[in-house]
Amino acid sequence: MSLTITIELGDADLQHFIDGMKKAQEETKHLSAQQVTDAARKLLADSANVQVPHFIAERLAKLDAMIAMVHDAGWALPDEDKVRVLSALTYFADPKDVIPDTVPVLGFLDDAIMIELCVRELKHELDAYDDFCDFRNAEAGRLGVDPASHEVQRAQWLEGRREELQDRMRRRRRDSYSGSGGSWKPALFKFG
Repeated sequence: MSLTITIELGDADLQHFIDGMKKAQEETKHLSAQQVTDAARKLLADSANVQVPHFIAERLAKLDAMIAMVHDAGWALPDEDKVRVLSALTYFADPKDVIPDTVPVLGFLDDAIMIELCVRELKHELDAYDDFCDFRNAEAGRLGVDPASHEVQRAQWLEGRREELQDRMRRRRRDSYSGSGGSWKPALFKFG
């Protein structure tokens, strides 16, 4: 037997998570990029040791993609975009999250909600990275090599495709936030 529960977060609810993100960013600002991603990886490792609901497991997989794009040398995410992703990951580096992860079943619920909010904020980055990984894997398959090998890096193809995908990512982000008539605007990550 399964049960479907729909959760709708209003503006005040979202503000609670935005405030939590700001607090986490402030408390973790001294951490390096590696420390931030290591903390997020720890969350993934901790969640693997317990039975989490499917809803949460799906979101945790998206967290893994955010971590991967920061350190993927082939993707070579520019610093400006890396800061955006790392800003999203800081919530998972702060041990004082909204619901302690040790609470059975619900301990990762706040993390799943925050991941969902980050995925909305980083949609274009994640879409571009996913396309890049698909491209790299197809090239590796065509060449008969491991995708992580340097053989698949065929400089002109890979560099050109990466730049194209990152340009598309920025255009889509800019277009979706500027006068598109949509009611949702980025709120978690404010820079300079």
